[in-house]
Amino acid sequence: MEHQSDNRHGRHLYLLLGWTCVALGLIGVFLPLMPTTVFMLIAAWAFARSSTRWHRWLREHARFGEAVRAWEEHHAMPRRAKRIAFIALAVSYAFTAIIMGPFSWAAIIGGVCIAGVAIYIAHIPVLATVEHQARRT
Repeated sequence: MEHQSDNRHGRHLYLLLGWTCVALGLIGVFLPLMPTTVFMLIAAWAFARSSTRWHRWLREHARFGEAVRAWEEHHAMPRRAKRIAFIALAVSYAFTAIIMGPFSWAAIIGGVCIAGVAIYIAHIPVLATVEHQARRT
């Protein structure tokens, strides 16, 4: 009996995490410093563990669905999403450097973190390339 209760609480926690990430992702649509796609991917992960209904909704969403499906099926990003991510990273760093100063600790630490994220994103395959390779095999 206690095990079923734990599963129900876990499901609710995943749902809460999913909706929190959807909300943060929606904020990210309007704020360049917030990464929309990352939050939607975390939301999809949480919904996959808690609700097939909401997971399907996010996968089929007109704006966010392509990126979620690409990641879940191919661990790849659409070229447009990569381009937007790089632009958002550059804008974030520029904003921090302008406001805090280019040699401030915030700009230096932020720059290092942003560089790490940019390197990670650069190593993620582009969706079109992954689909093309899949058709060849």
